[in-house]
Amino acid sequence: MGVSIDLVSIKSFYFLKEELVQFCRDHGLPTAGGKEELTKRIKFFLETGKVTKTSSAPVHIQSTKEANRVVDLQTIIEQNFICSEQHRAFFKKHLGNTFSFNVQFQTWLKTNAGRTYQEAIEAYGRIQKEKKETKSEIGAQFEYNAYIRDFFADNKGHSLDEAIKCWKYKKSLIGHNRYEKTDLVALKK
Repeated sequence: MGVSIDLVSIKSFYFLKEELVQFCRDHGLPTAGGKEELTKRIKFFLETGKVTKTSSAPVHIQSTKEANRVVDLQTIIEQNFICSEQHRAFFKKHLGNTFSFNVQFQTWLKTNAGRTYQEAIEAYGRIQKEKKETKSEIGAQFEYNAYIRDFFADNKGHSLDEAIKCWKYKKSLIGHNRYEKTDLVALKK
């Protein structure tokens, strides 16, 4: 991206996060945030010439009391749950070394204060099972991932190289970046 970017191109074409960050640097805009936030910031700048402030989440510092708290199966999940190393160690002990905090489980923990850690372990099992059985939603900022998943859902037996070729073709077009059967024309070139 360079100085020649305009409002039409930012609305019509796909840009890598690195390109959006570089544009922000070149124009004195804040570079913090994800692709979606950067794109909104650039659009606002191109429409108004003004710089928006970044939204920063409050930083939580773990108290000594929280750090020294013993967690067992009957411990009650606290308000404002934080995914700490202490919690990670607890869940790895009870769920195995493959445990990781995923978005669904973090949401469950944060919305179920007052329940026990035993219930959290049971919920984790349900969440993992549901993840295997259902198609998870991919965030809007992950257009590439969504495109590749949809490509393979519609084209069994094709290679990742073919999917990427279609993706590159799609992002060169004006408009959305969702997979469509017509994108297969890129494989005939």
